[in-house]
Amino acid sequence: MSIPLSTRFADAVPEMAIPWAADDAPSPRLLVLNDPLAVDLGLDPDWLRSPDGVRFLVGRHVPEGAKPVAQAYAGHQFGSYSPRLGDGRALLLGELVHADGLPRDLHLKGSGRTPFSRGGDGFAAVGPMLREYVVSEAMHALGIPTTRSLAVVATGREIRRETVLPGAVLARVASSHLRVGSFQYARATDDIDLLRRLADHAIARHHPAAADAENPYLALFDAVVAAQSSLVARWMLVGFVHGVMNTDNVTISGETIDYGPCAFMEAYDPATVFSSIDHGGRYAYGNQPGITGWNLARLAESLLPLFADDQDRAIALAVDALGAFPDLYENAVTAGTHAKLGLPQGIDAGTLVEDLHTILRDNHVDHTSFHRRLATGAARDLVLDLAAIDGWLARWRALSPDTDAMRLVNPAYVPRNHLVEQALAAVDGDSTPLTRLLDAVTDPFAETADRAELAEPAPAGSGAYQTFCGT
Repeated sequence: MSIPLSTRFADAVPEMAIPWAADDAPSPRLLVLNDPLAVDLGLDPDWLRSPDGVRFLVGRHVPEGAKPVAQAYAGHQFGSYSPRLGDGRALLLGELVHADGLPRDLHLKGSGRTPFSRGGDGFAAVGPMLREYVVSEAMHALGIPTTRSLAVVATGREIRRETVLPGAVLARVASSHLRVGSFQYARATDDIDLLRRLADHAIARHHPAAADAENPYLALFDAVVAAQSSLVARWMLVGFVHGVMNTDNVTISGETIDYGPCAFMEAYDPATVFSSIDHGGRYAYGNQPGITGWNLARLAESLLPLFADDQDRAIALAVDALGAFPDLYENAVTAGTHAKLGLPQGIDAGTLVEDLHTILRDNHVDHTSFHRRLATGAARDLVLDLAAIDGWLARWRALSPDTDAMRLVNPAYVPRNHLVEQALAAVDGDSTPLTRLLDAVTDPFAETADRAELAEPAPAGSGAYQTFCGT
């Protein structure tokens, strides 16, 4: 079939796009395909299942006129600046037009070494790629802006990590892959024309209203601040822990990207960390809002030459714009918390919310289950300190919560860590656990009796859960 992949990013900033080809996949085999997303992108799911379609999904059947590239970017990784990161195991195949009329990147992950690989093999394993598929599609179903997953293809290649693992390529879709790190890279070149072209591309792609502002580049920054404050508030409301909030994983679009050592918190605790390499808890659940503000400050630094010719004036504008983040975040998380508790938006429920968080933390209560069961009157049984929860429930009921509305915002199903691991362990011989889990997490508010076990937290005694980045 004819696939009209455009080259908008590569044309706008060729200095940040290195033409490259995917490595061969010895024996590609389609593991999972997102049919509805394929249709929205103008792709024929039946063709994607054909040999040529599968080769397209691993980057080996390149449509005429396409120009796959490895994208350049920099980034702060756990606070330390790296001037040259880039797509070390990924390729941007090009852009497709979605059914909504807007462009989407079609991007491969695990497609082999690139000039940015820095000693890595450029490959990915089946497990982490299926994990990203499950979690990103769950996030989409929860209404959280995210990259999407189109397909996972086993390559037939063995890759070496701690053990030998089967290789895979993830084909994912995003509004774009522009990151804070993209602007850090452009700024580090001291090429202001490149920085301006990158900013113009970001405005046209994501925040077109900024083009009409008195200061378009400051308006671009304002728009990113607003998008990221809303995004991280939504993470917090569902208990999502990203795990690796480096500046190269912070999008200009406000989408969640790069599901490496991510996981959903079960027992409520702001100190929750899953990543095996986050020894100091930099990216713990409760630190995510503060880290987002820090990352946005790095974007502001990169954009300073575009804010004003005078550096002092540019810094003053940046500081003022960044100062909006705390209120934007608090407003978003407060509105979301009111919705989760079924409360009218106008009332002051600050103390009620704070006291609830204390009860949940002190009693190690499952975050998802509590909020879901609160609407049905079954949340009390999850708390050991009955006096504390009874007092809180009396205060909450006095506010006449709308329990019907609560069921629409509190999911019954999230990709619980033990269920994801079980599904991935079984996928080579039996895809049923993966299919059942996907069915549940992509329809997270429709609770059914036959999925009861998918709503339960990990069994007692399972131990601490730990995640890995997959590289």
